[in-house]
Amino acid sequence: MKYKDYYKILGVERSASEEDIKKAYRKLARKYHPDVSKEKDAEERFKEVGEAYEVLKDAEKRAAYDQMGYYQPGQDFRPPPDWSERFGGGARGGFGGFEDLGDLDLFDLLAGLGARGGFGRRAGGRDMQMSGQDVEVTLYAGIDDLLRGTEVEIPLSFTEIGAKGRPQRVTRTTKVRIPKGATDGQRLRVPGKGGPGIGGGPPGDLYINISLRPHELYRVSGHDVYLEVPITPWEAALGATVEVPTPQGKVSLKVPPGSRAGQKLRVRGKGLPRPKSDEHGDFYAVLQIVTPSVLSEREKALYRELAQASTFDPRAHFE
Repeated sequence: MKYKDYYKILGVERSASEEDIKKAYRKLARKYHPDVSKEKDAEERFKEVGEAYEVLKDAEKRAAYDQMGYYQPGQDFRPPPDWSERFGGGARGGFGGFEDLGDLDLFDLLAGLGARGGFGRRAGGRDMQMSGQDVEVTLYAGIDDLLRGTEVEIPLSFTEIGAKGRPQRVTRTTKVRIPKGATDGQRLRVPGKGGPGIGGGPPGDLYINISLRPHELYRVSGHDVYLEVPITPWEAALGATVEVPTPQGKVSLKVPPGSRAGQKLRVRGKGLPRPKSDEHGDFYAVLQIVTPSVLSEREKALYRELAQASTFDPRAHFE
């Protein structure tokens, strides 16, 4: 069995707190997610980051991993002699004191451990019923997905008990519904869609972390949507009606006379939907005053005339 340094994979110290481990995982999962990453090895890095988090986020799995000792990544090793008794359930637990592990993967060995009762343990000489492994994934969604809801197929990897009671890694595709009104950063629980139970136990749960893909126009905060709207100096000074896009279609926006850069104009109910409700968040147009980069001679003359006629001093407060 080859050693994997899960702490190094997440870039944290071995003394890292649970919160530090979670932050490191979320940062790396976002960086290497195959849907958004341009790294050539993104898929493989995303997989190993997920494995590391799956082990280190669970107190019992982490303790069992730490008790294995420290080796160089990729180095062949065997856990200490008493490890099977302490964490694997001993010879009766299906591991046989590691005599029959063969080329079993380290993650497969650890994945069955956890607060739901350990891996392969027995009670009164009979197999103990245990709930299946919980599975956690990050799902990248677009604004349209959150606006209308969507159904997606998610490939899941988990450990199940195979022949002779040995753990094996399997992959299964599960179809789940992302509800209308979900938000960036939300964690959804889908009961019974995790790994299969052991000994007739119930399946685990699936946890989906929603991560909103960056949009070319909009910025989202909760259920509110923000859009930078460029306007001309004369539109800002005199006022205007401009047409702007929102996630729900185009709207006519009244720019009041004397508008300033950075000013927010709100359009109620044109943001993203709120869950289990007919209400929506708001849409905010953030005004940006843009000057023309190329001027005709006539335009230059008009600007010079304005400069001579105007008494406005934007730097008066410097005096």
